[in-house]
Amino acid sequence: MEKKSCCSPGPSKQASNIAQSTSLKGEIRKRYGELAKAQGGSCGCTAQATTDLQGGSCCETSSCNLNPGYSIEDIQSLPEKAVSASAGCGNPTALAGLKEGETVLDLGSGGGIDVFIAAKKVGSKGKAIGVDMTPEMIDLARSNASQSGLDNVEFRLGEIEHLPVADGSVDVIISNCVINLSTDKDAVFKEAYRVLKKGGRILVSDVMAEGLPKEVREDLTSWAQCVGGALALNDYTNKIKAAGFKEVDIVSNSEYSKEFITDSISSMNDIDKDLLKNIEGVKVSHAEISARKT
Repeated sequence: MEKKSCCSPGPSKQASNIAQSTSLKGEIRKRYGELAKAQGGSCGCTAQATTDLQGGSCCETSSCNLNPGYSIEDIQSLPEKAVSASAGCGNPTALAGLKEGETVLDLGSGGGIDVFIAAKKVGSKGKAIGVDMTPEMIDLARSNASQSGLDNVEFRLGEIEHLPVADGSVDVIISNCVINLSTDKDAVFKEAYRVLKKGGRILVSDVMAEGLPKEVREDLTSWAQCVGGALALNDYTNKIKAAGFKEVDIVSNSEYSKEFITDSISSMNDIDKDLLKNIEGVKVSHAEISARKT
């Protein structure tokens, strides 16, 4: 657990942190609310386009939509709008080892793609729950659920730092390129630990970053595109451990290209072109991490 100062921050610093968090959440809600309203990916991809790419992304340089890793079998029977609204960076359900009868919780469920895949894996005796803070995404996911033919799915409006889920009620937690968006990742992992049953497990796909300039970390657009708030892999896993999790394992960690980093920084508000000259030391990757509550 991170050490805290014996002297709490002054009011101005607290106010600044609160304002930054509030502004960021507003930017994220706006961005993903627009994605939900568009009922498609940020480049207008469709379920068919994603299928044609055999699980690849239709936006090869989009920060939150790069190589989601779904197979044709995963998505071919899902509602088209659930697939086209996907903004993940991996396929956590493929690695979570889901079993029939389990209850699965997806942190930041968006249009519901991972919830629907999980629901099929756990079967009629299991349940898949999605939590998302964007009302438009919840509306879209519920609409998709009504078309899916699945009766073991549920979508709840809420923040992943304050989950609307009972203590010890979940067998498995998954999350797909969402936790990096939070300004309080410690709270996210503490909440995940709280709602998991003893012996429960978590599998997250997320973006990691090292060496990001201060300007990138403070830019709202960069945060909303899953880069600005990304942590170094070691810092990320340390937060998981600090929440109480054991058996923390890095399942995979794949580095993104310099082109990906350049595109991400270029999309920032009021971009300083000099930033693009100093990215040699910047590393951005996609990692999948598992852990267990013992």
